[in-house]
Parts: sequence; C-alpha cells; structure tokens
Amino acid sequence: MPELITTTVYRLQELSATAKDAARSWYRQDAPCDEWHEFVFDDFARICELIGVELGSHAVRLYGGGTRQAPRIWFSGFSSQGDGACFEGRYRFARASVKAIRAHAPRDGELHRIADTLAAIQRLNFYQLEAGITHRGRYYHEYSMTIDVERSGPVESAMTDGAEEVVVEALRDLARWLYRQLEAEYAYQTADEQVDAAIIANDYSFTDDGVRFP
Repeated sequence: MPELITTTVYRLQELSATAKDAARSWYRQDAPCDEWHEFVFDDFARICELIGVELGSHAVRLYGGGTRQAPRIWFSGFSSQGDGACFEGRYRFARASVKAIRAHAPRDGELHRIADTLAAIQRLNFYQLEAGITHRGRYYHEYSMTIDVERSGPVESAMTDGAEEVVVEALRDLARWLYRQLEAEYAYQTADEQVDAAIIANDYSFTDDGVRFP
C-alpha cells in the first residue's frame, strides 16, 4: 500500500557544524562552475599581450551547437604533484612592456620582474628575439611547454650568451604566475564563506546530517 513519509529538512544556518561541513562538501563536488577561471584567463591574455606573447587559440564547442575561439591555456590542480599551468603562442618584443605591466598590475612584483627580464635581454639582442611556445605531452605545467628561441633580423646574428635560457625561464615563470592566480581564485571560490553564501542564495535544504534534499 502507498505510504506517506515525512522528512524534516533544514537550511544551512540550522545545521550542526558537522552537518554544515557535509553540506559544503556536497556543494563543492559541482562547484565552482566550469567557467570559474574565465576572469583569470582574460586577465592573463591581457598580460600576455602587454609582455609580447600572442596566445594561440582553438575552437570550443558551445551548447547551442556553434563554436567560439578560446586561448590555448591549460592547467591542472590543485593538490597533486605535477599540477600547473601552460600555454601556447609566440613571444616577440613588445614596446613599452615594462611601463605597461606596471600600469596594469602596479603591485605585482613578479610580473614586473618578468617584464624587466625580457626587456633587458631583448635590449642586448637589439630587440630581435622571438620564441615559439608549444605544449607537449598529457600534463599541464611550465615544463610541458617546448620553447624555441631564435634571433631574427635583417642580418643573421647569434644570440648573446645565455639569452635563450633567460627567455625560456621568464616564459616558464609566466606560466608559474598563472598557476598561482588560478590556485588563489579557486581557493577563494571554494572557501566556506563563498560556499555558504551560494547555498543560502539558492535556498538549498538538507537533512539533519547535511545530505542534500531532495
């Protein structure tokens, strides 16, 4: 015979501390949304433009059936050895990059250092250094990028001693910088305060042990 079963449900604020943790864990399984990193990617694309990196792009399929172009940036994280970020594109000297980076991110000393390093080595090579940046393998971190540096100009000239290593390491540092921004943004979006606000805003309900209902 049919039975009527009554269940008492609670809002987050009504749960015990242990049950609140269970509710947060449920929410974090699907949060943040797939697009949580878009702001970081957009800012990184702008920084690359200022420094002199033209990011590659690839087609991304949209839910409606169309496609859009997205930058060739990848990452994995944030708790395993080997996690990191990488990108593909081409680096060339960007005029006024040192000033532009400071205007864009006045308090970011690491970005200032990267821009200064690239500008200094370009100066020594008459601003003729270029680098192709490609991703290799199935992992995503700074060492999964193959960076091929060359000096191009009207007259064939050799790079100054150590120039290739300087450019390679600066571009790897840029990938490291990106990963730290992604890590910080993810930590912010999955912090208890942000998760609680999202659960409350969506008016989710739970059983007394923090299990989502229904």
